[in-house]
Amino acid sequence: MSFDTMIDRRGTHCAKWDAMETLYGVSPDTGIAMWVADMDFKAPDVIQKALRDMVDHGIYGYFGDDSAYRAAIKWWMQERHGWDMDPAHSFTTHGLVNGTALCVDAFTAPGDGVVLFTPVYHAFAKVINASNRRVVECQMPQQDGRYRMDFAAWDAQMDGSEKMLVLCSPHNPGGAVWTREELQGVADFARRHDLVLVSDEIHADLVMPGHKHIPMALIDGVEDRLVMMTAGTKTFNIAGAHVGNVTIPNPDLRAKFGARMAALGLSPNSFGLHMITAAYSPGGAAWVDDLMQYLDGNRRLFDDAVNAIPGLRSMPLEATYLAWVDFDGTGMTREEFTERTEKGADIAANHGPTFGKGGDTFLRFNIATPRARVQEACERLTAAFKDLQ
Repeated sequence: MSFDTMIDRRGTHCAKWDAMETLYGVSPDTGIAMWVADMDFKAPDVIQKALRDMVDHGIYGYFGDDSAYRAAIKWWMQERHGWDMDPAHSFTTHGLVNGTALCVDAFTAPGDGVVLFTPVYHAFAKVINASNRRVVECQMPQQDGRYRMDFAAWDAQMDGSEKMLVLCSPHNPGGAVWTREELQGVADFARRHDLVLVSDEIHADLVMPGHKHIPMALIDGVEDRLVMMTAGTKTFNIAGAHVGNVTIPNPDLRAKFGARMAALGLSPNSFGLHMITAAYSPGGAAWVDDLMQYLDGNRRLFDDAVNAIPGLRSMPLEATYLAWVDFDGTGMTREEFTERTEKGADIAANHGPTFGKGGDTFLRFNIATPRARVQEACERLTAAFKDLQ
């Protein structure tokens, strides 16, 4: 397939395009949707074939014998990430937001603190707050234009009421691929404060050329408290399948998690299992390799244009397709630069404050769309801020 193909998603119950006018005041007729983290590309042929085979069969009953599905996950994690995971330690959840919520439910109690390194994916705080737990925001400082860990400052913040840490690796929205040293620091921090460490690695496959993701499962001294969350839904643009995997090496933690799933009557849908089984394959791997080359081209185009506008800076993108743009240098208020983006450029982008402390001067732009649309967005932003140039 060609990633340059324009696909009209309007009127298809697509949150990204059909909800942006309500939320951002940007019309789908004239605007560009660059907010929700899904791609404007068709899923790979291996997934399309799996779905066609299901449709041709015509019976959509209960899914049985998931051995091929589990073998596909094991193969993918070993082949792509060097992680020899045990499928017997893995649960299939209704996506990873659901996985996060189940972790909060299983491993913490109302009033407990859950640590987030902010700014970070907004759904974490949403489920923590909805569960009557307390979000503990550890703000990440910037150094050389990239987020860094500040464990000394964060050690001083802890008061003993914190029970869990949710890490986003690679990082959304900053796009960092954490180094082995940084990940070891996270593991040591979790051990010092006796925290269950939940590592959300949904963007692990979406790593730019020249960078390498390291699964938290490969870090020393963390197995007794680690919860690994992985999924192919971001990778293959099948977020609507709502299927994710939660892998827990520690048998006691695994029993607690399994008990909550059983109590809530949760089980995955057959469409998601068929899609992931097909995707985690050599054909799926080849598609991802092509995708990342294309996204790297979009990244270069977008960053060059944004960084040429005085006062704007796009954080270097090591992973994900989500550009994190800082408007602080413009001297504008958040309301002013947001209005220029939404009204002037006619672009819907995520508002920075939703990602927690440290996000006030930012907007997040999704660049996983045909290059011609990225080019158009660049031209619109340049025109909207032309008085700065």
